[in-house]
Amino acid sequence: MHVSSNSSSTSLNTADGGFHTGLPQKAKEDGTVASAMAAFEAVRSNAPDTSAGHRRRTAEPKRTPESSQPNQTIMPQQTAIATMSEETSRKLDTLLAIRAANAGLSAGQLIELLSREFLGTPYKGNMLKGSATSPEQLVIDFSGLDCFTYLDYVEAARKATTKAGYVGHLIQTRYVDGDIDFVHRRHFFTDWADRTQVLADDVTATISTHAVTVEKRLNRKSDGGSYLPGLPVVERNITYIPSEFIDANVISQLRTGDLIGIYSTADGLDVTHVGFFVETSDGPVLRNASSKKINMKVVDSPFLEYVNNTPGIVVLRPLA
Repeated sequence: MHVSSNSSSTSLNTADGGFHTGLPQKAKEDGTVASAMAAFEAVRSNAPDTSAGHRRRTAEPKRTPESSQPNQTIMPQQTAIATMSEETSRKLDTLLAIRAANAGLSAGQLIELLSREFLGTPYKGNMLKGSATSPEQLVIDFSGLDCFTYLDYVEAARKATTKAGYVGHLIQTRYVDGDIDFVHRRHFFTDWADRTQVLADDVTATISTHAVTVEKRLNRKSDGGSYLPGLPVVERNITYIPSEFIDANVISQLRTGDLIGIYSTADGLDVTHVGFFVETSDGPVLRNASSKKINMKVVDSPFLEYVNNTPGIVVLRPLA
């Protein structure tokens, strides 16, 4: 997860850089609570645009399957495309071309192809802008990623066929019910499986008989404060596989494209880092936006070597 007391962004990044909040320090991927907070960068701080322009109904464009988003997303789509950097626009064109050329592939195969395009992209924390007290901005910026925005961008790309469609899918991925608002942002990894408009199934318990379930109070610090001021404490059962039980049998049940969360022992956090499980010719890897000093970019980390040095993993499987 990520916690950051940055005025323009709140993100909770832990371990390697995952969540959406943000402490000023970098995530160090060492499995500690401090690094978990640094990795809580994926805990998003997006506040809604409540301006008249955002709410105003305009003449609707002819609707295609991808332009049939709720009216409230049309203005953010247009603005996001108009303000997109040239670098991000070119990369998005590449992603859309890959998606179009491989439309018949499974979700996992598409995730592998699309996530591969980001290998080598610099790690950057605190990319999202907004908080409980500052206006949200819809951010689409491929110049740098934290571990959670990496998941967002790839998930939207596997569903989109146009730039407008990509923006719409990103909004639906990043925000519950597509409501661009700090409160509706999927701040926690398990929000993908536990909040409305489910994006993935939590398959952790089906993968290992050694899976453990822990009742947590997400967003609550041990001192009684909140990681993310302005958000409620959420009681949720988190199931994870302890690292000592992650073996060849467990790996054989993982699929390319599965979303891997590195379990956090802190009561107020679910995970400290996230990435994609990918089977490669060199063996299984965790494809992730790494904040480790030796990396500071998107890399393929040998899977067993990586997870053996963590408390364990949570496994989410994207919906087809």
